[in-house]
Amino acid sequence: MASEETRIADTRTEMPSTERGASTAPGTRTTPPTRAWATRLVVVGIVLTALNLRPAITSLGALLEEVRDGLGMSGSVAGLLTSVPPLCFAVFGVTAPRLARRFGPAAVVCAGMAAIAAGLLIRPYAGGTAGFLVASALALMGIAVSNVLMPVIVKRWFPDRVGSMTGLYSMALALGTSLAAAVTVPLTGALGGGWQSGLAVWAGLAAAAVLPWLPLVRNRDAAPAQEPVRTAPDGHAAPLRITRSRTAWALAVFFGLQATAAYVTMGWMAQIFRDAGVPAGTAGLLLAVTMVMGVPLAFVIPRLATRLPHQGPIVLALGVCGLAGYAGLYLAPAGGAWAWAVLLGVSNCAFPLALTMVGMRARSGAGVAQLSAFAQSTGYLISIPGPLLVGVLYQHSGGWGLPIALMAGLMLPQMAVGFLAGRDRTVEDEAGRA
Repeated sequence: MASEETRIADTRTEMPSTERGASTAPGTRTTPPTRAWATRLVVVGIVLTALNLRPAITSLGALLEEVRDGLGMSGSVAGLLTSVPPLCFAVFGVTAPRLARRFGPAAVVCAGMAAIAAGLLIRPYAGGTAGFLVASALALMGIAVSNVLMPVIVKRWFPDRVGSMTGLYSMALALGTSLAAAVTVPLTGALGGGWQSGLAVWAGLAAAAVLPWLPLVRNRDAAPAQEPVRTAPDGHAAPLRITRSRTAWALAVFFGLQATAAYVTMGWMAQIFRDAGVPAGTAGLLLAVTMVMGVPLAFVIPRLATRLPHQGPIVLALGVCGLAGYAGLYLAPAGGAWAWAVLLGVSNCAFPLALTMVGMRARSGAGVAQLSAFAQSTGYLISIPGPLLVGVLYQHSGGWGLPIALMAGLMLPQMAVGFLAGRDRTVEDEAGRA
């Protein structure tokens, strides 16, 4: 594959420009050129949006025991609550491309941030478990559509900087994840000790993320130039037959398996260390190290990925780190705990790599939207059973041997499908249009 810059330059030479006086073919759409102020707003919006894509989850994890006691929540309902995020991501993420076609990606992300703010503000004061779940689902709906549309916005506004911009928002996402996990408990204490205020405070960050998108929603002339898209008779873009693309399926399975590993790590790794004799405080710090690894690497890996003709070698390198980390957890969980935490943190950076490949495996913004929705929705569905199965295996086997063996075993197909997804091809070439 040619370099990303060369490939984008070739694409631009094929795009008609109304400013140069070229005629626009029937069934195509173009938009005015991007304004500098709008580009700056988009960068701010991307960073603030990414910061809000995980605190709704990790802040709850930090206070789950207090929430359970406060709402009288049973253990089974609490277990269900931990499975709600990937389910919502799968269900609501499918709607993102259709909403983006109708209202525009910026408007949908703006609404998504508003939904997160409302959900986070309402759920601590909803008055019961049912209201808490409904308000959580509202926030997760906003996260789901924004998850899907982030690669679309990057592809549309920064087609020649997919790697660096994906790295920027992946780094911001990792930072938001770590920040909420680290400061929610002390912040709750500073606000008076009530878990309600400790959860509700994150609504302010989501409300701030609404602001940079508002001028872009109101002023559509600020939108960047868009490549011609073949349209259906009703004037809308003809959708791809995405399920006919082998690359789309490989990317979806890769996304699902890496999400499985990530959710298992976030949910169970600290307990694995504690059961091995590591003090609780140290176990929490080890988990924080694993999560923080994603901050610098999430910026580096996408930039590296866009410079390679095939992203398979990165997939394999991350997979080898994961296998080494699981082997360490199996053989000497306490003896090399810091090394295993670092290795698994590196392995979990398959997430920003998957997002980068979404932007590279489709030529158009519409194609990226459809591929992103398919890969993330299908992937999150695949990831739902993993953390639950690990818990079942741990409970019935009485130890961590079988769960760790399962995760190591899943790393092998993750490496295989990731290698296939990294090949230099696009879903438009494989899928065709309906």
